[in-house]
Amino acid sequence: MGTAYSKCYDPTGARYGIPTYPWRYAPDGLATRRQLRAKGLRPAGQPVCAQLMLRHRGRKSGALVAYLYRVDLAKPVRPMTSRKWGALALAMLARQTCPVCSVTYSYCLPTSLGMCLLCHDEQLSNAA
Repeated sequence: MGTAYSKCYDPTGARYGIPTYPWRYAPDGLATRRQLRAKGLRPAGQPVCAQLMLRHRGRKSGALVAYLYRVDLAKPVRPMTSRKWGALALAMLARQTCPVCSVTYSYCLPTSLGMCLLCHDEQLSNAA
């Protein structure tokens, strides 16, 4: 292991508080949230048992960190109910509907503007 990896290698947790491994060197039986989700699992409230670390000069903290969970304690993902599907459909409808002109678009409206582009352009032309 090179020196860049040795700074991120702390299997006892003495330096960082929890066991830390270099990126792509996690032991078997541990997975990130995304890896669990790809297997159809969820952490199910278990605490973080380790972390992956990658030294990165461009970040303020100096490192990228991904938390690891035990696969044997993970539970299956809960299935979506009809009520959840309905709530998601209403939330997406609200994101696609302009509050000014009440037109529904096929894409999500920019939150920075708070309205559709046509209404925003009209407001700019009226203000000038």
